Amino acid sequence: MISQLRVLNQELVACIQCPRLVAYRKQIGREKRRAYLDHEYWARPVPGFGDPNARVLVLGLAPGAHGSNRTGRPFTGDASGKFMYPVLYKVGFASQPNSDRRDDGLTLVDCYITAAVRCAPPDNKPLPAELTNCSTYLDRELAILRNVRVAVVLGKIAFDAYLAHLKRAGLLKSKVGLVFGHAKQYSMPNGVTLLASYHPSNQNTATGKLTGAMFEAVFREARTIINSRTGMHGN
Repeated sequence: MISQLRVLNQELVACIQCPRLVAYRKQIGREKRRAYLDHEYWARPVPGFGDPNARVLVLGLAPGAHGSNRTGRPFTGDASGKFMYPVLYKVGFASQPNSDRRDDGLTLVDCYITAAVRCAPPDNKPLPAELTNCSTYLDRELAILRNVRVAVVLGKIAFDAYLAHLKRAGLLKSKVGLVFGHAKQYSMPNGVTLLASYHPSNQNTATGKLTGAMFEAVFREARTIINSRTGMHGN
């Protein structure tokens, strides 16, 4: 499983399928933000991160220009990560509440984080063709992560990306009745419970559209689901 992820990530990091995203991620890496002028930006596709045996999958939108695109790890070094990782730590999915750089010692427990698109898109808005190009990596990654029982999707694009993955796999015929909304919960045909959350973007958290309590409740629900399934199977 680990070796399969390593091979996938080597291919992913070298990907140049989307000219617009390649140009943008490199431009950001050259121009930098004033606060990070002395940082060497990752400026490549960002691989998934976490426990290969995870039962909880977290699916985000795309790397932030000065967060993951700088650090090379999902939700690391930006406002979204500063909001999310303390919650993951509190609920027992992360070894520490901070996520500042790739080598800061953070590990995830029973949790794996990935994204619908792996390169930072302009204005945080990937094009449909870019989502399609990246979907191959998502399909391969989710096929490797065989223990996932709960998928926490952050935002509508991630919600739609997960449903599109199930459709490509022949596991979902129609999206009828599957509507995105915070704390919505659906049982998927592959045995995974889909939990939806607003994305922990600065726009959502600074305005109070998504509060820490709302976000924590989603992950508490994920914890409850995997704990109940563990009890059922006697593991």
